[in-house]
Amino acid sequence: MPGAFVSTDRIRSLFTEAMSQMYRTEVPQYGSLIELVGEVNAEVLAKDQGLSERLRRAGELERIDVERHGAIRLGTAEELFTIRRLFAVMGMQSVGYYDLSVAGVPVHSTCFRPVDEAALNVNPFRVFTSLLRLELIEDEELRAEAAAILARRRIYTPRAIALIEQHEKAGGLTEAETAEFVAEALETFRWHGEATVSAETYKRLQDAHRLIADVVSFKGPHINHLTPRTLDIDEVQRRMPERGITPKAVIEGPPRRNCDILLRQTSFKALEEPIAFTGEAGTTSGTHTARFGEIEQRGVALTAKGRALYDRLLASVRGEVQVGASGAKAGDYDAELAERFKALPDSWDELRREGFAFFHYSATPEGIAAKGQLPSDPDALIARGYLRFDPIIYEDFLPVSAAGIFQSNLGTDQQQNYATRSNRDAFEEALGAKVRDELALYAERQAASLDMAMEKLCLSGLKLKTVA
Repeated sequence: MPGAFVSTDRIRSLFTEAMSQMYRTEVPQYGSLIELVGEVNAEVLAKDQGLSERLRRAGELERIDVERHGAIRLGTAEELFTIRRLFAVMGMQSVGYYDLSVAGVPVHSTCFRPVDEAALNVNPFRVFTSLLRLELIEDEELRAEAAAILARRRIYTPRAIALIEQHEKAGGLTEAETAEFVAEALETFRWHGEATVSAETYKRLQDAHRLIADVVSFKGPHINHLTPRTLDIDEVQRRMPERGITPKAVIEGPPRRNCDILLRQTSFKALEEPIAFTGEAGTTSGTHTARFGEIEQRGVALTAKGRALYDRLLASVRGEVQVGASGAKAGDYDAELAERFKALPDSWDELRREGFAFFHYSATPEGIAAKGQLPSDPDALIARGYLRFDPIIYEDFLPVSAAGIFQSNLGTDQQQNYATRSNRDAFEEALGAKVRDELALYAERQAASLDMAMEKLCLSGLKLKTVA
């Protein structure tokens, strides 16, 4: 029908495809990563029919090949406010607050992503979005100069703003408006090889922190990585050098397990790219490192109880085994990580019974056929094969892992641990909205799936004692 609105899911998918094509052109090694991940995923699915079936039941099999996350770094509250409106056009909301000062990175962040299960299964595109915290720049003069530089820039095209306003006013975009929106929004994320500052200013910003220079010195928040999802990150890490790609020393996150939890990430070092600086004497040339390639492997979302144990175990390892800037002690770190994490159950049933993880419940054909003759104990339903549970995939991020990736791609693999300097209230004020609680979203999905399963078994009202 002429003039009909395009769904936010389709807008998101069109934007993801356009972003991926742009980044493949800008960073050719990203294309090599996509090919490598595709090969490994195909091999894993061919060997592990159980995993393949579980992904199919969860509606995730089709999304694996299109799944991506990206990351951008913004400089001002106004930029963050507008990016929230831009992502809303694609059906993405702000989920979670991340304080990266825990690793000495002067930003705090959120994840923009779809929140309902159907939208996630169409395209779970996520953008880890960070806001520079100028108050963490100790040099007052440099802080004021950085603020003035950022205040002068405009990272959104006038037409992109107009289309965002059109979406908000009309409740959607037409096919023609969608095509225009994707093209205009893409300009915000495009790489620009010309700095907006002099070489001298760039050096002072970089001396304060390399990330500060990356955010302040350019006309826009170039996408600094796009990340495909793999089903075996250790194998991708092992094969990266065969493609001429050098991975970081350690995989961030939990160790390799039979039952994957949360998120594991690895990457290759940021590219050294030529840039031109402006100045009174004209244009001078230099280099900048910011953009890189990253791979992720996702596991089950942990409950508050599970996450508390995860955080405690990870902190104990990081506190005792420090990986050096050149990757020294990486092997010791991996070994100790695997040993400590034996304290977290590595079977789906134990994770469920102990209330460590979130699961999607569904009635089996056998259970539906036997209704009227079913036990009233929900755990007995599971034991007899009448009620199935599958892991709910973690859709979000981990602050320590994100900071580790940032540090690695700012030039070091060295682990750093700092006291947190969280300021969620200031972040939400800049955002113009409250961030969604990721744990509440997972709990809602789990509860809804259990209610639906019990309804199909004609046992509405029964609850699992161990559901967290």
